[in-house]
Amino acid sequence: MSVTQGAGDVFAVVSGVGGAGATRLSVEFAATLARDGRDALVVDAAFTTQGLAGVVDGRLEPDVTRVVTDDRPLAEATMRLPVDVPGSVAVAPARAPFERLARSKTSECARRLAERISAASDRYDAVFVDVPPVGANQAVAAVTAADAVALVVPDSERGSDAVPRTCDRLADVDAAVDAVVANRADPDAVAVPAADVAVPTSEVPDLSAAPVAVDASPFAAAVEAAVETVIGSDLDLPTPESSSLTDYLPG
Repeated sequence: MSVTQGAGDVFAVVSGVGGAGATRLSVEFAATLARDGRDALVVDAAFTTQGLAGVVDGRLEPDVTRVVTDDRPLAEATMRLPVDVPGSVAVAPARAPFERLARSKTSECARRLAERISAASDRYDAVFVDVPPVGANQAVAAVTAADAVALVVPDSERGSDAVPRTCDRLADVDAAVDAVVANRADPDAVAVPAADVAVPTSEVPDLSAAPVAVDASPFAAAVEAAVETVIGSDLDLPTPESSSLTDYLPG
């Protein structure tokens, strides 16, 4: 599976199972494009886990669930991360009490989310949407609004089993997986046969420290290979002398 050249600006980064690491990779993907001088946005569609909130400090008001429940502009819930790169990384996290969390999952709110994501692609060079395992309205809205879908699975038998299951689920909503990313992988022995690209465990595993793929490092090189696979085009970023992007392409 691979994304063809010319894929659009909205990329759904879908967790095949809980804890696959799609939130972290969404942020690292955005930072990698920002290293290339582009402006990237990460939108949280994982309303239940709300992991994207972990990369920002302070109170989140409004958050993305408020945007969809109160029909407000996405820009009100968007904040820029302080990363020293040529481009920019912005995030629109979810952080909501249970009552608003429940209201944010309606079909009407899902429609608004899709509209906000589409509008954001006019303002950013790329929009990455952090999507939980597809089983709720906002997740369906995210994958159907995307120009390409990257499926993130742990590099394990559990992750491998999730690939056909997720492909079937996406087919049910007229979407498809364009790239499979094996996360926290050993590039020399990738355990997910369907993987198009593998990303190792970051040397800085704490999500609150993300993004870390802002300087040349083996992890950044692997993330770059994943981004190139997902967006369907090459980047021109410095890589550490000890690493090659081909080290992170299965096969």
